Amino acid sequence: MISLAGKVALVTGGTTGIGLATATLFAEHGAQVIVTGRRQVELDAAVASIPGAAGFAINSANLGQLDHLFAEIGTRFGRLDVLFVNAGGGALMPLAEITEAYFDDTFDRNVKGVLFTVQKALPLLAEHASIILTGSTAAAKSTAGFSVYSASKAAVHAFTRNWMAELKGRNIRINTLVPGPTATPGLRGLAGSDAGQQQALLDQFAEGVPLGRVGEPEEIAKAALFLASSESSFMTGSELFVDGGEGHA
Repeated sequence: MISLAGKVALVTGGTTGIGLATATLFAEHGAQVIVTGRRQVELDAAVASIPGAAGFAINSANLGQLDHLFAEIGTRFGRLDVLFVNAGGGALMPLAEITEAYFDDTFDRNVKGVLFTVQKALPLLAEHASIILTGSTAAAKSTAGFSVYSASKAAVHAFTRNWMAELKGRNIRINTLVPGPTATPGLRGLAGSDAGQQQALLDQFAEGVPLGRVGEPEEIAKAALFLASSESSFMTGSELFVDGGEGHA
């Protein structure tokens, strides 16, 4: 059995979807889990559902809030063994309708937040720590209305390739977890609040997946657990696809 016993793990964007499923699984395998989220109500619910978890309400693109987060982690836990940088998101927006505000929000969440989360975590990362960045099959696929989101996730993949070289002297591994379309509140929300439209969107995404369905958050979480653990000790700079074959179709 994979064990994270004695490990301190931070999951950003850990209140719903893949983040929550992963934080829950990390805790089940022995980790002391810390989760972040932007919405206090969802954060409180997540912390209550994960035994022993600590939670911090932050926006990962706010550098002052990141400074406070890592100061608190340093005081309370002393180090980090696992850093799962999962906070992010996006929305569909056709080229002709892209606004500066939409661009800034997407890149703040998916690029700026990722960069400064990793940078500010560096002093706390223990030797042999594992960093996991959440990428996306969208980074290398053509999807109408998803150009800005896709570009932001391509930047995340580039971060992994380059930071691998910078981290090797500290024996810190960094890998990109690449989910395909997954039945999360974020993906469903692209279709609005109507349940029928949400299911239609999931069905549309499933058509491009060789396995014929979208993934479940718990399936992505199992791959994150592998990357967090010593079972993946010879992996760094890698992209681990958990996508039902979508990224290679």
